[in-house]
Amino acid sequence: MPTPPPSNPAQAVLVGLLNLSCLGLGYALLKQWIPAAVCWLATAVLLLVALPADVDGVPTGVLVGYGVFLLAAAVDGARRGLRAPLALGGGTATTTGATAGAVPAAGPGPGPGPGPGPGARRLALPLALGLVLLAVPVGGSVAYGAARDEAVEQSLLARLAGADEQVKSVEGQSFGGAEHTYRKALAVYQELGTEHAGSRAGRLVPDRLADYYASVSAPYGQKKYCEAVPGLQHLRDLPKTVDRDLLDGLVGKADDPLAQSWYECGITGLAGAGTETTAGEHLNALLSTFPESGHAKKVEPTVREALRTRSAAIAAGSTDPCAAVLELQRFRTTVDLLPKATFAAVSTDTGTEIQKGDFACGVEQFKDKEFGKAVSTMTEYVEDYPGSPQVAHARSIAIAAEIADETPAAGDRLPPATSPGGSRMVMVVSNDGPGEVELLYTGPVTGRVTLKACGGCTAYGDLLPRGAAKPKVCSGPSSKYPKATLMLPAGDYHFLQKRSGTTGALSAADKSSTAKIEPGYSYTNCLYVTSRFGGL
Repeated sequence: MPTPPPSNPAQAVLVGLLNLSCLGLGYALLKQWIPAAVCWLATAVLLLVALPADVDGVPTGVLVGYGVFLLAAAVDGARRGLRAPLALGGGTATTTGATAGAVPAAGPGPGPGPGPGPGARRLALPLALGLVLLAVPVGGSVAYGAARDEAVEQSLLARLAGADEQVKSVEGQSFGGAEHTYRKALAVYQELGTEHAGSRAGRLVPDRLADYYASVSAPYGQKKYCEAVPGLQHLRDLPKTVDRDLLDGLVGKADDPLAQSWYECGITGLAGAGTETTAGEHLNALLSTFPESGHAKKVEPTVREALRTRSAAIAAGSTDPCAAVLELQRFRTTVDLLPKATFAAVSTDTGTEIQKGDFACGVEQFKDKEFGKAVSTMTEYVEDYPGSPQVAHARSIAIAAEIADETPAAGDRLPPATSPGGSRMVMVVSNDGPGEVELLYTGPVTGRVTLKACGGCTAYGDLLPRGAAKPKVCSGPSSKYPKATLMLPAGDYHFLQKRSGTTGALSAADKSSTAKIEPGYSYTNCLYVTSRFGGL
């Protein structure tokens, strides 16, 4: 039975190390090509999976499996190489023929003493080569890691570029319409700047945030103050959502532009542009957010000056007092939104000016022959300002305008603010008709009187023939008819009869009349109704 080759640990280590090179070189050294091919195939599969390097790297399961395979190949190679006969330069490995007990004689010759045997010397170079070849997988891992890191960097830079493109795509749009896009880009900047702070993309984030600020605040630079407010509010709140270390020089930068935009937009609203509610909200936000700012301190004097300007226009006889009143009403809506502790007096003064403007508006409408509008304006004035010293005059203008709406000549002159002096003549007015009747009159004095319905009185006839004389009215006992006594100064008067409870169509001519009141006379006036014509 042949004697097995002696074991060679160094040779076993060599084969195992060569197999760890990922190239199956230990098997190739043993000329065992099938297991060597299996190593080559496993390495090829790994390369197919791993290359090109991407941000996700090689799946963990693949790496673990390949590592286990390499260790198994190294152990198997070491097992096979422990006793395998190899011819490693300078001699031939002994295989058979050694005789048990044959011991070479030791000669006494000179020398440094015992040293490594020829087998160990033959293995030294291949063993060193095996150690060098271990650098192949190590170097490959390092190179792959570097490639993967670069892939990650490129991926992060691509995300940064995508966020930059989003910001650029909404430049020039209002912040309200572009806010969603802006916030998406901001979320990317925040993630890159915090979770990937050491990357090339992460180091660029502060500069990108400066560009982001410039884009969002662009309307402010264009002096579009109302449009700038939402974006500046967003920029002011950035420290709440973005790491402060990334906001290099941006923290607090939006404060003064926001204060100025609130001021300018609010004052523009006071001037009649925009909505009064928006103006009040902006000024109120300025006063509550930046109460000590220079812009906040300008609000109260600016508001008072705006009131003085509007008041002066009405006092000087504005060409359009009705428009001035509307502007004052808008102004008061804005003022009422401001802190009452500071602006209560301004609100009261504004109300006083609106009262003056309402009266001036009614007068102007009367003069412009807009009698229906004058009636409404002066009637509302009497209702809204019952304590005003101008109530009586407003009531007279409303009555005259109501008459003039039927008889335009009654609107040729504005009723006087005070009654004339001198003697007055008596006019007794009687109601000879069904239903209550109201008599309006205007001339040197203006007023109205209401007479109760006449019990038993009826309309006169159905249709009066053309040219027929008017019926004889109020011919019954005097006590039958409801009466009212008017004391009228001399002058020309216009009358308007307004009766309730009558039927039929009443023409303007039959409801109105004129009369001349002369000194030294007394007058009677009987009001009656026909089925077609009403009369005085």
